[in-house]
Amino acid sequence: MSEPFVKHNRSAYPDQLLREARGLEALRAAAAGSGVDVPQVLQVDEATLTLPRIGATRCSPEQWVRLGRGLAAIHARPQPGFGFEEDNYIGLAPQRNGARASWGRFFLEQRLEFQVGRIEDARRRRQFAQVLARQAARLQAFLDAEAVAPSLVHGDLWSGNVLCGDDGRVWLIDPAPYRGDADVDLAMTRMFGGFPAAFYAAYRAQRPAAPAFARKAPIYNLYHYLNHLNLFGDAYLDGCESGLAALAAL
Repeated sequence: MSEPFVKHNRSAYPDQLLREARGLEALRAAAAGSGVDVPQVLQVDEATLTLPRIGATRCSPEQWVRLGRGLAAIHARPQPGFGFEEDNYIGLAPQRNGARASWGRFFLEQRLEFQVGRIEDARRRRQFAQVLARQAARLQAFLDAEAVAPSLVHGDLWSGNVLCGDDGRVWLIDPAPYRGDADVDLAMTRMFGGFPAAFYAAYRAQRPAAPAFARKAPIYNLYHYLNHLNLFGDAYLDGCESGLAALAAL
């Protein structure tokens, strides 16, 4: 039996690994029977998170199909409302999850306004906040019409958070989960080059695309570009501006 994987807390937040462990447990419960695996938490405290070690390899087409079908099954599980039981973290940044009855209000307040409020440059923060304020009512109405029912989402679904095991299994790791529109996960998969076509075909065979997905995706990814801007700097400014342009076009 291989040695477990031990993750160390190198963030500024003492509770980051504790929140990550609870997110893994929530996603693991939702993934039961889906064909997708989520690591079981073996031990956690403020300093370390211990998980089973995964023998990872290059993903096969069959594993991408399994991921697509499994993610669709996770998203199909009924969930109560928008938000999560507690705040958590996305990468190295805090993520606010306070429940809202309206998906549009949740995404505006807990995602976009929160990240814009973290922008250090006062002039840029003011410019971005003005766009949000002008479009707030349109954004809420648009997203409320699109989000029929909440899904438990991974929340940080890029290729680095997918592991394909050398035993044929496929794993989701490092989640930032909450309950929201399932399309936030699908939108993020397209941020850094996209997943293979087999993944999308398998997912959409179970959950067909919403007619407005192409309009939603850049707005949903604006959250992640803002987060990356705040964490890593201006290399992500173009992505933010594209998202704001999509928001302004509503």
